[in-house]
Amino acid sequence: MKRLKNQVALITGASKGIGLAIAEIFAKNGAFCILSDIDPLGEEKARALGSSHSYIPLDVSKPEEWQKAMEHAEKMFGRLDILVNNAGITGFGVQDPEHLSLEDWRKVHSINLDGVFLGCKYAIQMMRKQKKGAIINISSRSGLVGIPGAAAYASSKAAVRNHTKSVALYAQQEGLDIRANSIHPAAILTPLWDAMLGSGKNRAAHIEEIAQNIPMKKMGSPDDVAYAAVYLASDEAKYITGTELTIDGGLLAGAGSSPKKMD
Repeated sequence: MKRLKNQVALITGASKGIGLAIAEIFAKNGAFCILSDIDPLGEEKARALGSSHSYIPLDVSKPEEWQKAMEHAEKMFGRLDILVNNAGITGFGVQDPEHLSLEDWRKVHSINLDGVFLGCKYAIQMMRKQKKGAIINISSRSGLVGIPGAAAYASSKAAVRNHTKSVALYAQQEGLDIRANSIHPAAILTPLWDAMLGSGKNRAAHIEEIAQNIPMKKMGSPDDVAYAAVYLASDEAKYITGTELTIDGGLLAGAGSSPKKMD
């Protein structure tokens, strides 16, 4: 069953990782996908999906580039049905609350938060035409808990969660059937982990070490997030807006182990 048949979807940060997985699974489910990224690899990935799909360069922190992306969707398809705000960065250098520079703080927020704000802004304007649409914002488990070593990232992702709710309520207030929801992944094995895991002989051991702290004892894959995005983009989720879906192998459920029974 093509759950997104003939739907037009714009996915940011779609050259690799979660964004690419979402584009690939959306395409399999019948959507026409516009892949966007600052990485030109996205053009090759769009071609691999077929002639019904396309790529456009997009720095999500720049309003003028968002306007070009919407013009691209209008020219190719005449509408936009789904927006996935996935593009994001973890940050650079020292990221703790004491030593993090204001410049780095602003850089992280310009992409992770301003990019989502701009995407929602222009998507609502585009979706007004059919008074219907789905916006999916990729936040993070870090948007639900504190991360001492990644303060800017955690702050930006928490704000994405809250802004999603504002967008959801605003759309309904305006009489628009535009749904907005956030997805909160954690421990998903993507290229963002490469700096920590490395590429040497110890990579597998590092992954296993991380997995042992996850209740399900394994890291997730980008597909795990992509299938959730398909659901939230489809009519199966027609009564769901302003909420969040956590995909973390049970990390936020609480302690992964229980006290042993006493004799």
